[in-house]
This record gives sequence, structure tokens and C-alpha cells, in this order.
Amino acid sequence: MVPNRDPKTLPLVEPYYMPLYVIGLNHRTAPIDIREKVAFANDRQRPALDALRESASADEAVLVSTCNRTELYLRGADESVADRAGDWLQSASDSGFLDLQSHLYRHTDIDATRHLFRVASGLDSMVLGEPQILGQVKYSVKIAIEAGALGGPLERLFQETFQVAKKVRSQTEIGATSVSMAAVSLKLAKQLFADIREIKILFIGVGEMIQLAATHFGAQSPQAMVIANRTLARGREFANEFDMGGQMSAIALSELPECIHEFDAIITSTASSLPIIGKGMIEQALKRRRHKPIFMVDLAVPRDIEAAVGELDDVYLYTLDMLGKMIRQNVAKRESAVIAAETIIDAHTGKYMRWLAERNAVPVIQQLRSRAEYYRQIELERAQKMLAKGGDPAQVLAALAHGLTNKFLHHPMAALKRVPPDEREALTDALEILYATDPEENE
Repeated sequence: MVPNRDPKTLPLVEPYYMPLYVIGLNHRTAPIDIREKVAFANDRQRPALDALRESASADEAVLVSTCNRTELYLRGADESVADRAGDWLQSASDSGFLDLQSHLYRHTDIDATRHLFRVASGLDSMVLGEPQILGQVKYSVKIAIEAGALGGPLERLFQETFQVAKKVRSQTEIGATSVSMAAVSLKLAKQLFADIREIKILFIGVGEMIQLAATHFGAQSPQAMVIANRTLARGREFANEFDMGGQMSAIALSELPECIHEFDAIITSTASSLPIIGKGMIEQALKRRRHKPIFMVDLAVPRDIEAAVGELDDVYLYTLDMLGKMIRQNVAKRESAVIAAETIIDAHTGKYMRWLAERNAVPVIQQLRSRAEYYRQIELERAQKMLAKGGDPAQVLAALAHGLTNKFLHHPMAALKRVPPDEREALTDALEILYATDPEENE
């Protein structure tokens, strides 16, 4: 039985398409005193995400927050979703009456996709190619999944993102080289010592450079870490603040001559105007160590270690200038790898956007199928009635084919007649794609 519906009134299937947005700020658009006011610690991300999703009326949402960026990834009905998300960020932050608008950026669809790929791959980081951001993005996605805030195209985008970041990391040199003093120092130490876990490390000073170095070396779980400082109380305070689970202790700087031989690696960065480690001190240390190698890094200006120390056998001394030269070389290598990384990102951006377009085309395809089925049933019923009345089968088939042809051609031909002249060329081009005139294209 033919359904009693005019094909012109067949309902449209509700479209899948909802734009993707990213709105946020980072180290390029906002200074640290602004970024810290809109940062969300790990324990705040879940309630913040719930509030964001409710305020913005977003179908999907992910909140990414690190020391260098806070970004909201959203999928929603229209641009008002991003507007509401920006308003929420202003109200949810500690920025008070500060206007965030001048610091925010916004990307949509293909630009949002490419931006996320670049962020997760380390191309948008303060330190080019740094790997920590990928773990932070994964954590944010985990929170979003637990909150039920993912389950559509945005979730698919993040899954694609992890593949892109892995490919960039494995197929380019973007993260193969170290670009910080602490990271380069650790890499050099690994070249000298078979296992960092078996060595004792001495840090001299309590400044930022020492803290960064202690963070990098501490992550390798060395046998012991000791901080030496002119003021013992400040050294102990630093060791307690560093909180390595009892792994770090402190000594006074005056104790160095008596115990410096105990350490396999020495990293120093003080504000002393004169060297605090001389050639004679290290000569004595080497004798007591039976010439077991010592790894030394001098991060101070003026230098903490006499230049002559580097002339001693079994001493591996690196200064700021040496490390700086290595870092410049490594930065150049990373920058040359950006081209290869961008190529990977562009390819996956195109891949994701094609998937999204195909997904968004599903409702149209379903509508076309519904209309085709309607036409098929009309003509089939007409043909069956003609056969029941004794009609010639050949003529019935011809009428069936003719009826279907007319019905499928009616709408495009009518559209060509009624479309405004300035739109006719675009419609003609679309029809040429849909109804290829080349027989081989039809095949």
C-alpha cells in the first residue's frame, strides 16, 4: 500500500551537524598573572566542567587547564554556545572585574580541529615539542568521559588527536632533543652513568635553576639527593618544600671539602661572586673516589666552579655556554621538525573533517532514500494494477521506468527554473557532480 504522503512534505531527518568550538587563552595571549586567575586545578576540573556544560548548554564539552593555557572545547547548536562559554569563564575565574575578552581566542570546526592537534603535539607550547601537554589533555578527556560530557564528534576528535600526537612524536624529531638546561643536564648524565638510580647527586644553591634540575633528576629516583646551601636552615627548608619523600637532605656549604667526594654528580647555581669549588678540592675528591668519574654542571654566572677543574681527568664539567650551544642546536632541530609535524596535522585535519562531513550527510541520504522508496512504491503499485488488467508486460515495464525517471528529474529541473540567476551556476555544478555525464564516472 502506498503511504498517503506527498514527497514534498516528507519530514527532514534532524541533522547531526553541530559546530565545534574552542575558546581559551594561553601564554601567547595572556601574561601569567592573568592565566593563573583562570586556571583550574585537577580537583576543580570536574565541578567546573559540569558548571560549564550547564551554563553554555553544550552537547559535548572538555575543559583543558594547564599553567600555560585554559581552553574550552565545545560542540553545540550555534555560536551562542561559545558566547555563553566565554561568559562562564569570566564568571568562574578569579579574575574579578578583569575583562578577559582581549585575551581570548576562538576557533571553529576546521580551525578548532587543527588547533587541538597542534596543542596535543606540543607545537603550541611555550617550549616547542614538550611532551607533558599530551598527558594533561588525556586527563581532561578522562574527566569529561566520567562526567558524561563526551559521546559524539568531539569525542571522536580527541581520539584522533591522540593518534596525531603519537604519530608526530614517533615520526618527527619534535621531541627527540632537550631544550632546557635541566633537561640537557639530565641527558648528559645518562650518557655517563648506566643508571641514574645508582648515583648520589649534590645540588648547590636553592634558586630556580636548582629547583628545575632537582625536579628532572628527582624524577629518575637517584640513590640520594643532597642540597648544599650557605645557610643550612634555608637548605633544609628547600629540601622539605621539594618533598621527595625523604629522598633529599641538606648540608651547609662549609661541609663541602669533607664530603664532596661522596657525590657522583654535582649541579651548582649560586649567586657567589667567586668560585666555591676549586681545582684542589676536586683533586682531593678524585683521590678519595679512586678516580671514579664526577659529573659536574655549573649553571652560575659568575661561575661556581673554577675553569681548571674541567682539565682534570675523570671530571666531566659542563658550563652554561656549553649547555646553551647544545640547546640552540636542539631548538634548530625541533624547528626543522615542525614542517613534518604540520604535514601530519594537516593530513589528519582533512581526514577528520571528511569523516565529519560524511556523518553530517547521513540525514540527507536518509531523506533521499525515503523519497526514493516513496516513488518506488507509487510506480510499483501502478505497474501491478496495469498487469492485473492484462497490460503488456513490456509496456508496463516501460511505463514504470518512465514514471521513475520523471519523478527523479522533476525536482532538479524545477529547481533550475526557479533558482535566482546568481545561484544557478552553483546549482548546475552540483547537478553535474550528482549526475555525472561521463559514463565512466557513472561506473
